[in-house]
Formats: sequence, C-alpha cells, structure tokens
Amino acid sequence: MEAHELKPPAGSRHKRKRVGRGNASGHGTYSGKGQKGQKARSGGGPRVGFEGGQTPLIKRLPHRRGFTNPFRVEYSPVNVGQLERFEAGTEVTPELLRQVGIIKNLRQPVKVLGDGQISKALAVRVHGFSAAAKEKIEAAGGSAEEVAHAGRSRS
Repeated sequence: MEAHELKPPAGSRHKRKRVGRGNASGHGTYSGKGQKGQKARSGGGPRVGFEGGQTPLIKRLPHRRGFTNPFRVEYSPVNVGQLERFEAGTEVTPELLRQVGIIKNLRQPVKVLGDGQISKALAVRVHGFSAAAKEKIEAAGGSAEEVAHAGRSRS
C-alpha cells in the first residue's frame, strides 16, 4: 500500500449540513432551528455563561483578590544547614549545588536561607542571601558573596 492509496475509514467523513435548501433536503423551512424565539433569530442566543437568570457559576465562585506581581523573582531555596555537607574551604556555587542534587535546575536564581546551623568556613557565591543566612556563614568564618543571575540585572 502506498500513500496515495490511503483512504479514511468508511463512515468517518461526513458531508457538511447545508441548511435552508428546501424541504426535500430535510433541513428546509426552519433550518433545524425550530420555530420563533431567541435561538431561532439571526445572531440569537444568550451570551456565553448565561444560565437562564440563575446566578452564573462565575459569580458564585469567590473572587481572586489582590494582584500578582509580574516582576516577582522565584528563587530556588537552600538552607544553611544543607551546606554543612561540604568540606571546609569549598567554594559553593549554583553549579555545585546542582551537581550534589540540592537544587533541581539552574534556571531559577538560588537564595540561601537561615534555617539550620553551619560550623565550616565556606565561600558561598549565589544569587541571594537572607540576613540570617549571611550572618551564620560569616560567623562560621566563611564568606557570602552575591552574584548576578543571567536572567535579571542587579541595580
């Protein structure tokens, strides 16, 4: 069998319904619209979502309140306690965190948060720090340096 010999299965293709072409067609006179009324008129029919006067579903649901900041930056969070697994003196970067499996992807900027304890001096170079995290890293003798993320500018 070749491509030009292919045909759709029998009964799967239907002719277009041509309404208003005389009673012999089976769709004459009222063209399948019944008699009179809103839905029989040209352009007739209630608007989308109209439920016959009943309070529509869209109004029965609670409203979404407030607004969503379109400029929000979504970070990959890393807690200070998770950095304890590295050897003292290690330079911790987003690439290293990805290799070890602490973060899932490198598309989001990384932010170190202050949960947990750290006892080793590490050089942490990521996109953001909470005040508590920075304090704990520096108290342990390490350094906390913010680097710019490729997806945004630091100003």
